[in-house]
Amino acid sequence: MNLNHRTFERCRRLVSMSWDELRVRTGQEIAKRWDLIHYCAGGEFGTTGCDSWSRSSARFFFTPEELPDIINCMRERLPEVAADIVQRAERICEHRFDLLGHEGLDYGTEIDWHLDAVHGKRAPRRPWFKIRYLDFAEVGDSKVTWELNRHQHLVTLAKAYRLTGRTRYVLELLRQWYHWQEQNPYPIGINWASSLEVAFRSLSWLWIANLLNGCDIAAERFSTDLRRALMLNAHHIERFLSTYFSPNTHLLGEGVGLFSIGTLYSGIPAVSRWQKLGWQIVVDEAKRQVLPDGLHFEQSIYYHVYALDFFLHARMLANLNGIAIPVTLDRAIEKMLNALYTLGTGGALPRFGDDDGGRVFEPTRNRAEHLLDPLATGAVVFNRSDFKLLANGIREETLWLCGVKGVKQFDELSIRGDSAISFAFESSGMYGMASPGPVPQQLIVDAGPQGAGRAGHGHADALSIQISIGGSGVLIDPGTLAYVDPDGKRNRFRGTASHNTVQVDGIDQAEPGGPFGWCGLPKVNVDRWITSDGFDFFEGSHTGYRRLSYPVQHRRCIFYFRPHFWLVRDVLEGTGTHDIALYWHFAPGRLSGIPGGAHFSSSAGATLALMHATTFDSSTEIGTGWCAPVYGKRQEAPLLRFEARAVLPAEFATILIPGAERNVAPATFTAVSSIGEGVPVNAYQYSIDGLDHHMFFADENRNWQLGRWSSDARFACCVGSSRETLREIAICDGSYFDVSGERVFHSESKLSYAQRTFDQHELPGFARKVQLSHRKSNGRTLIA
Repeated sequence: MNLNHRTFERCRRLVSMSWDELRVRTGQEIAKRWDLIHYCAGGEFGTTGCDSWSRSSARFFFTPEELPDIINCMRERLPEVAADIVQRAERICEHRFDLLGHEGLDYGTEIDWHLDAVHGKRAPRRPWFKIRYLDFAEVGDSKVTWELNRHQHLVTLAKAYRLTGRTRYVLELLRQWYHWQEQNPYPIGINWASSLEVAFRSLSWLWIANLLNGCDIAAERFSTDLRRALMLNAHHIERFLSTYFSPNTHLLGEGVGLFSIGTLYSGIPAVSRWQKLGWQIVVDEAKRQVLPDGLHFEQSIYYHVYALDFFLHARMLANLNGIAIPVTLDRAIEKMLNALYTLGTGGALPRFGDDDGGRVFEPTRNRAEHLLDPLATGAVVFNRSDFKLLANGIREETLWLCGVKGVKQFDELSIRGDSAISFAFESSGMYGMASPGPVPQQLIVDAGPQGAGRAGHGHADALSIQISIGGSGVLIDPGTLAYVDPDGKRNRFRGTASHNTVQVDGIDQAEPGGPFGWCGLPKVNVDRWITSDGFDFFEGSHTGYRRLSYPVQHRRCIFYFRPHFWLVRDVLEGTGTHDIALYWHFAPGRLSGIPGGAHFSSSAGATLALMHATTFDSSTEIGTGWCAPVYGKRQEAPLLRFEARAVLPAEFATILIPGAERNVAPATFTAVSSIGEGVPVNAYQYSIDGLDHHMFFADENRNWQLGRWSSDARFACCVGSSRETLREIAICDGSYFDVSGERVFHSESKLSYAQRTFDQHELPGFARKVQLSHRKSNGRTLIA
């Protein structure tokens, strides 16, 4: 970006600011310069009023008297957690840290708190507001550096001391804490560059203060120094709130930090202001960030859990200290838990959007399988037995937040809940097609906005799907890997080609606008959503490729014939010749070719067969892709790519068969000629085990005829046996369905959907051997 363009962008941004944003940003700029002048003049920070500042009578999540019972309960109920805490404490004493997806990072004899040890890059020691923390060449990956400086590992040392009584853990904690103070004088260094990171560090220090309360090794000097450091942190957070910089989980976390400090300390006027301001932020952000369907507005499942943790911690601390909980806050938290529960009933949680890799309580619990942890605490707070069922046991976090009484309450809850069901989260645009058996299976399609604002944590994944079978992910989102990097991995992992959707002419659905933003966000529409006892039907479209010189619109229909298969139909509307690519990203496992498709099996035993059908020349290639199970960690995973160069309009379909064995009776999937009478109609036939499934898609709600079938439905599915038996029909947006001139379904008015199942005596003499003209197609396949 040249100088003139940067100047133009700054002027444009200034003109677009409200008066309040100008006031806030101007005040922050003045405060930055004043702090630097004060530092250069040799002034001290965080000392005014410190002598009169002290611990208040407010209580933390646990009291010193409750600590022994909590520790004993952990040893009895969670022995593997207790052992892991001590093992990690040993590694921490050796200055070896597990940060995000990086394990055993060696920071040497003397910790460099400004170092990204993964990439060997050190942030410069200069005023924090002059550090370009998103510039990889200057600082490396700032997230790695900040993860260490959150000091959550010091909480691990304090817990290990309580579990073992070994003083070496406290001594190491104090050495590191004081060393950090020496190496990070305010306002110098990258560790002051994000108010959220200051808030995280403050929360860690509050946990340390309470875990070491009454410990003789932590002398009175440490208590005084800790109070002074917390006061400085609160001053910094208050003055540099992310009100207009990143008003999402950044602002929420800063509010929780202010509220926690303001609640647990007293003695100066600022404390009550911090508590009030922090609590107001929490309450306001619950209204703003939580969508009506309960999902977080950043369109990221990981950030949904991230925000939920912040809300839960603040809510519980407020409740313990007699602060009234607004009904709106409790409703928002329970809605978020409900959404998490619904997503989890089908098995592995989907991973739409960014994976941050950090957690509010225990940073090592940052894999996909840990994202249901808040349900254990939610079960206690809201007395929900269904949350208990899905949580599948108490969590360490619940023990610390709710105490032994909370564990007892958890135990007394019955185990009761729903099986996997189809659902619609209309505000966030997530739609799920699920079945509880014989093996739980779930498909989720992303048909919502790319994210709030500039969609900083959203991906270019409109109409992408993810599938879990038997509790494990099969078709997945490859994850995030990194936020800043020198090789473009950030954009590759969040780009369209890394998701289970269609890419046109090799471009993303939106254009990257920096590591945390997009330009030209697509509009996504949901045109039809139907869920019934026997099938689900979804239809949606997006405008991401309308910016091409020959504009293209992608439309996707998904028919779920529960629990047998999903049919995914992709239609590209427009003109001209275009390169089309459809990607299928699998979890780590084995992907092998079958005629016209592929068969996948995971290490957990989940299987899925895919078959493609088209009426134009195409190719299918099995390759190796990448997935990031957690931020910073990359591993190989199978990839199936379907490619074609076609004149538009064009369409193709994929049949997804869960639980399919590789060696089963022959099956075929073909595209059927669209030559017929009336409204144009496209059809597909899937045949297996003597059953033919005919699926018809009409362009309009008017009469059509194809072969021996006719209807006025926009979509219809007819299931019959090759031995002259009609089994079942399903229609959407129609009033009748005829086979060979015989009316098998009729309604006086058009219905949004209808189903009918026939027994062998209902249609005597009805001919079932139907001859359709088939175009030769790459989609004709055989599982063998």
